[in-house]
Amino acid sequence: MAMTTRQRRPLPPDFPSSSSSSSSPYTRLDKASRPSGREEGDEKKLGWFLTVCALGLLRYMSATSNIIHDCDEVFNYWEPLHFLLYRSGFQTWEYSSQFALRSYLYILFHKLVALPASWLFPEDKVKVFVAVRLFLAFLSVVSDSVLVIALARKYGNRLASYTLAMLCLTSGCFFASTSFLPSSFSMYAMSLSSGLFLLDKYAMAVVVAAIGAALGWPFSVLAFLPITIYSLTKKFKQTFIWATAVSLVLLATSVLVDYHYYERWTSSILNLLIYNVIGGGESHLYGTEGPLFYLRNGFNNFNFCFILGLVFLGIVPIAKRKYIPELLIVVSPMYIWLLFMSLQPHKEERFLYPIYPLICVAASAVIENFPNFFKDKYNPNDDSWLFKISKWSRPVVLCLILCVSHARTFSVINGYAAPLEIYKHLEHHDDAGDGSVLCVGSEWHRFPSSFFVPDYVSEVRWIDDGFQGLLPFPFNSSLGGTAAVPHYFNNKNKASEGQYLADIGFCTFLVELQLQRPYPTRGSDLSTWEVVAAWPFLDRQLSPPLHRSFFIPHLWMQKNVFGMYRLLKRIPK
Repeated sequence: MAMTTRQRRPLPPDFPSSSSSSSSPYTRLDKASRPSGREEGDEKKLGWFLTVCALGLLRYMSATSNIIHDCDEVFNYWEPLHFLLYRSGFQTWEYSSQFALRSYLYILFHKLVALPASWLFPEDKVKVFVAVRLFLAFLSVVSDSVLVIALARKYGNRLASYTLAMLCLTSGCFFASTSFLPSSFSMYAMSLSSGLFLLDKYAMAVVVAAIGAALGWPFSVLAFLPITIYSLTKKFKQTFIWATAVSLVLLATSVLVDYHYYERWTSSILNLLIYNVIGGGESHLYGTEGPLFYLRNGFNNFNFCFILGLVFLGIVPIAKRKYIPELLIVVSPMYIWLLFMSLQPHKEERFLYPIYPLICVAASAVIENFPNFFKDKYNPNDDSWLFKISKWSRPVVLCLILCVSHARTFSVINGYAAPLEIYKHLEHHDDAGDGSVLCVGSEWHRFPSSFFVPDYVSEVRWIDDGFQGLLPFPFNSSLGGTAAVPHYFNNKNKASEGQYLADIGFCTFLVELQLQRPYPTRGSDLSTWEVVAAWPFLDRQLSPPLHRSFFIPHLWMQKNVFGMYRLLKRIPK
């Protein structure tokens, strides 16, 4: 009698073997099936249409309502762009040919949009300003959309949807997405590079990283290291050749552009690195902050999202098969960048922009894994009350983050929008005549750029209100414009003779902030000045930190103290 052997029934092709190695790559088939019996892997992925529409709407709102958060954005980027378009604008010492710390290649990239906009709106420079911001919004939408779609395809809709919501509504992303800053450009590159990396397009991911560092912010190369190193281990030859070729082309182009504008052979990228690293750096001259600065700043801009993002490493042991190595590599620059920047004495909010999308991804992963903290790993059908509560807590925590983010965004936009609004009123007072002089005192750092100054105003002059640092000077075409080496610039942040207008009697208009202080302002003499426009401005010094930072209904107006941002016009004698 022939012996028969009992053969093991083969597994259906849609399910992985239970004996597969824990080190095998995570796939969508590793997800548990839905109660309905349909595999979650068969669910419809989060699509491009919804993602682009959601991001597009919020980025459009940012482009049209965002304030200018940093005077460096104005004087180092908007002003040089204005000069290239209209042959007028302010110049900082970094753009002096003697120092050449800023690349005109980054400015030229935005001129591709600004120049046609200036032809389309020859009489309205504010619309040119908005056009450039819309271009920045477009770059943000494209890069963030790729990241979200990549997360959906690799990890599922829940993680992608949470990330999309945070990219849209967290205050940090809302503010940074339309800021004309190299750190924002590096942020776009970080989103796009991370998305391409998760889609297994390793060479393209490293090429985008190279563009983000070479065209945007050179220091951000540190944040791109994890993706770059891992990509090289996966596809070394292709990745190395493409990344090297693109980097060399961009560096050579930057040198040629620098030569054209500075009229000498130099590399602004190399100059910047030498000034801040090899040369010892002088950034401390512009203020120093303690090691906790970025933790406070991160909470202001991301609230509980920032805290959850920081604890991402805590969930790695729970979901290591799912998140290691790809998502861990994507998120790791957040920790590297935070540590590196916290060690620097000079700190600014914009320095964290490159890792903003990663904060959203890390926090979303933590929220998605809430139930795993309470799930019985030996009971796949665990229905304990703790497990059920943890599942319901995910949308609750997400809504809390988004509500607090809206409160922060609303407070900042409405509390500090006065400079942009006040300068727009200048176009209604062209009866002052050509050759008018606009004067600005202590509010020079909130000057929104020459795009808001009409053509009939021939000069914008600073008046001395006690600031002892070096202020920007107008580009001097008689000395060579962008190629000039003005004697009044220095790299020690020392005030230069001639930066202030000696006689305020030459001022036709005056911009000032009137606060509740025991000393009078220059425009308080109403026999000399008439107020032609005024806008409330949140007094940070006299307002409680909680209420000035976050909008709380009914209490925001009651608890906060407001000054008046004013545009004054000299009364003819």
